[in-house]
This record gives sequence, structure tokens and C-alpha cells, in this order.
Amino acid sequence: MLRWLGRPRLSFVRAPQLPAGPWVPDRAAAASPSASAPGRTSVTPLPLSYMVFDGPAPQPPLVFLHGLLGSKGNFRAIARALVQRSGRKVLTVDARNHGESPHSPTMSYEAMSLDVQRLLHQLRLPKCILVGHSMGGKTAMTLALQQPDLVERLVSVDISPTESVAVTNFLAYISAMRKVSIPSGIPRSTARRLAEDQLRPAVQVSAVRQFLLTNLVEAEGRYVWRVNLEAISHHMANIMGFPVFHAPYPGPTLFLAGSDSPYVSSEDYPEIERLFPEAEIQYIPGAGHWVHADKSQEFITAICNFLLLP
Repeated sequence: MLRWLGRPRLSFVRAPQLPAGPWVPDRAAAASPSASAPGRTSVTPLPLSYMVFDGPAPQPPLVFLHGLLGSKGNFRAIARALVQRSGRKVLTVDARNHGESPHSPTMSYEAMSLDVQRLLHQLRLPKCILVGHSMGGKTAMTLALQQPDLVERLVSVDISPTESVAVTNFLAYISAMRKVSIPSGIPRSTARRLAEDQLRPAVQVSAVRQFLLTNLVEAEGRYVWRVNLEAISHHMANIMGFPVFHAPYPGPTLFLAGSDSPYVSSEDYPEIERLFPEAEIQYIPGAGHWVHADKSQEFITAICNFLLLP
């Protein structure tokens, strides 16, 4: 039944080496309806880049999955604070086609779930607490529904297990980013300013522009987006949707939403309750879609309180 609730050592790992020997996801992970639909090709899990924030507690670690066009660095300050307050180890992870993780033409929640499963297997983590924002929240929900034994608790940040296209502006952001053109051989500060000027007509909120500009990098003398915009654009319908599941995730679940965001509404409650019968829904006052950035202290407190629930 739904319920409503009103400095550590840092290790940075780029795309890690895969463990020796074959790794095969168990049957439940591969049996999602959309993953096994006719005409689908098999998915090869990718070695993801991640950061580790060490904590002394022996309990399962928190694993943070960022949203569309984000990166593992989005949760750096949050991770440090959670290590200090909870004592648990915290990992932040780059999704495929984002940050320092490899690019792939495949971009689905089944594929992103398998990537995280591979990382958990590589790090020998039998259980974790998944915390996913937006696209990362849908990845976390997919993994929990496929492999509930791997997920001790689940936190979905400002996203529901429903279609998001009606409330999102990401289609416009992607289009604007693809149109940006920057000459070679100019200082980074100039390149960033030019990119921001070109984004401004479509992305009017300064904080959102700054968020998108974290993806602008220099490679071989050229300024490019480190996110795989081609693959993301091709799979936007999948990213905005959510796979079909029938069996629920039985573990404790928190849907942590911003009160000023439309991404989790009362229309989503029946599907949340169907798939996550032990869910709580909490809205953080004054927060928009990027809850952890808008109200970081309230976000951290909500996570810590959730960890203490029986």
C-alpha cells in the first residue's frame, strides 16, 4: 500500500576491465518482454565508469544512477555527505553513452540494467541500495523488477514507471545540443560561452544550460559532446517510456519527488502501487526535477531516514 511522507576517500574508475571468464545474466534478467521481443538483438553489457566513496559500515552500498545527459559527478557532493551520515560506501555510476562510460548504438532500460548488473558482479556486491534519478530511476526500477534479490532497497528520484514524454523538455534539449557548432582551436572558456549562446534560445533556464554544458569536452583539438547524442536521439521513445513488467518488486521503495515537478503525479499512483507495493511517495517542497540539486540537504535527510526504516 502506498504511503506518503511529507569527507571520505574517493576512488575514480574509468571503464573497468571486465572480470575474467564469461558472465551470463540469469534467466530472469534476460526475460523482460521487450528484451526478448521478435527482432531484438542480444544485449552485451558494457564496462561502466564509476566513482567509489568509501565508508566503514558493512551494510550494502548505495549505488547512484544519474539521469539523461547527466554523469556520475552529479552526485559527488551527495555521496560524500551520505558516507559521513550513514557510514555506508557509495558508488556513483556513468550510464552507457554518458560520461566516461563506453558508447553504444543500443540504449534501452534492459541494456542499462544489464550494465549495472555486470558492475555489481564485477565488484562482488551481492546486494545494494539503488538510487536513480530520472532515466537512472527507470534503470533502477527495471533492475529491481528483473533482479529483486540484488536490490535491498530502491529510491526512484522524480520519476515514475510510466511514460514521461508529456512532461519532459529533453527532446528540445537534445535538438539544441545537436545544432551547436564550435570552431576548433579556441580556449575552453570561449567554446563554453559560444555553446551557451547557441543553447539559450531553446534552453532558457540558466541552471539547465550549465547542466548540459558539463558534457562539453575537448577531444583532439575539437569541442564535442561526450554524450552519444546520436544513440540517445534514436532511442528517445524508449528512454521516455518504460518496459512492461508483471511481477512486482517486493522490497522497500521510496519515490522521492520535487513538489514543483510534474514527473510524479497522482495519475502515476496506481502503476506505482502495482509494481512497488511497499512504496512510499515523498515530495520535497520547493524542489523541481533535479531534486538533489535544488534541495540537497532535504534530499540527503530523506535518503538517511529511508535507510533507517524497517
